[in-house]
Amino acid sequence: MSDKVCIFAGQGAQVPGMGKDLAEDAEIGVLFARANAVLGFDLAKVCFEGPAEELTKSNICQPAIFTVSVAAFRAFQQRYPQVTFKMAAGLSLGEWTALHVSGVLDFDSTLKVLEARGRFMQQACEEQPGGMISIMGATPEQIAAICEKAGITVANINSDAQVVLSGSKAGVAVAATVAGELGVKSIPLTVAGAFHSPLMASARTKLAAVLDSVTFRAPQMPVLANVSGAPHSSDPAAIKDAMLRQVTESVRWCDCVKTAMNAGLKDFVEFGPGKVLSGLIRRIDKTAAVSNVSDKASLETAVTA
Repeated sequence: MSDKVCIFAGQGAQVPGMGKDLAEDAEIGVLFARANAVLGFDLAKVCFEGPAEELTKSNICQPAIFTVSVAAFRAFQQRYPQVTFKMAAGLSLGEWTALHVSGVLDFDSTLKVLEARGRFMQQACEEQPGGMISIMGATPEQIAAICEKAGITVANINSDAQVVLSGSKAGVAVAATVAGELGVKSIPLTVAGAFHSPLMASARTKLAAVLDSVTFRAPQMPVLANVSGAPHSSDPAAIKDAMLRQVTESVRWCDCVKTAMNAGLKDFVEFGPGKVLSGLIRRIDKTAAVSNVSDKASLETAVTA
């Protein structure tokens, strides 16, 4: 059985009903009960029943996806105790899940961090309205030209063929025009604001104060950092710094995947709702093996002999 990489979903993957059948297992259900107690509201009810509008709020969505992703991961460990993971990664909030499963932060602390992170990011969106736009099939030179003319920045490098830009609403509109002039396909995204850009500076500052009250430990397995695409340092202070930078800097998901592949790790298991990361990995390298665990049905087919 090949060595595997565990990967974790980011914001936008949420869907009402997520985690419900996994929580029927008593050991997994405890995670949701614990999340309710830590957060002071019924996170389980919002995950299992919605409404979607409530689940979409960043301060609810982020701890919700984290809890469901951890539930899927723990259920996998129960079902396949013989499987070990050699590396972990996640997209944006999913990187926090990867840090948790690698022992850097405990469950309660990660919940508190993500509730605050979501709240601060939403506040930043309201303070400085912005947006994001996906650019497909552009060269690095074309991306640079679009950013320069529009006054926006690279938020996500999802694959060699897809880059997401982030900035002011006016800048996003200019980016769409410039992309059209260059003959490059673009799609404005339905998001609350300019995530992973300098417009999130206030969220980064507020999050720093929260992280000062949280204990970080050295990871028990390599965790790939969004800001570099390379494994995090074993120094807890350096991990904390990288996670603050992640709020305002580019997510180098493509580099994260290539780092794992270059280390000989070509079997990825995505935990949490949705299949966004699996789709991106297949675009980055068609030789990668990818499976998903989001519910009981997908759990049963996640590992083949």
